[in-house]
Amino acid sequence: MSVAPLARTVHRHADVAGVRVFYRESLPERADAPVLLLLHGFPSGSHQFRRLIDALGARYRLVAPDYPGFGHTEAPEGFTYSFDRLADTVEGFLRAIGLTRFAMYVFDFGAPVGFRIAERHPEWIAGLVVQNGNAYAEGLSAAARDFIALRPDAPGAVEAVRDLLTPAGTRMQYETGVPDPSALAPDGWTLDQHFLDLPGRAEAQVALAFDYHTNVERYERWQRWLRTHTPPTLITWGTGDPFFPEPGARAYLRDVPDAELHLFDTGHFALETHLPAIAPLIAGFLDRTWR
Repeated sequence: MSVAPLARTVHRHADVAGVRVFYRESLPERADAPVLLLLHGFPSGSHQFRRLIDALGARYRLVAPDYPGFGHTEAPEGFTYSFDRLADTVEGFLRAIGLTRFAMYVFDFGAPVGFRIAERHPEWIAGLVVQNGNAYAEGLSAAARDFIALRPDAPGAVEAVRDLLTPAGTRMQYETGVPDPSALAPDGWTLDQHFLDLPGRAEAQVALAFDYHTNVERYERWQRWLRTHTPPTLITWGTGDPFFPEPGARAYLRDVPDAELHLFDTGHFALETHLPAIAPLIAGFLDRTWR
């Protein structure tokens, strides 16, 4: 019986303006294979893509960095945590490894990071895979709107953010909206919590939480970018997401009407439960659109 080839994956670091960026990269069989940049969300890291890399990395070059404040990436003392700085670091990382043409997978925090890069370098973007990565006002739940409205000088605001950084808060993000929790491996939220509990990480996440409003303020710019550049787009979305509900997925069709949309009965971390369905969609998308 033949077995589908598994990815060969390497784990490396790149130095970017004092940040030691950790990344995972598959080594496909073809040197000219399509490239997919994987941009992770909160409170996760590149490890959330391990199974996707195993599934697709033999055919495609998949590159997954950790942002400053996440995963194995090491930022210097005094690093300013904002979404602009995360995008600066990812942009510098891409230049450091010589990657200037790729399809881009944006999930959660990966959307504001990725769209900033797309604005700066539209010529780099060969296509978009959007998975619960929001860019529309209607894609914000009431809970998300309340959270984004928090400001550091408001009574109880810091405590509200820190409540999300607890083991219960981290696990909730994985389990909410998932009909069958037994489909979720506990490794994801356990590893996320390990990184959240490292020195300085909670402070980094609090700073990013209070900076999140800058993303909402850019939504119109990102929508205009989509209308102007109309990149090939695949949308896969967990409809039980407590932060980014289904209307956020459908909203993309206003600006990229030819986008391919697939909805799944699951939560925020759709790959955790629906990798067997999503991975073939990504493979087909890359095969059809890579130029």
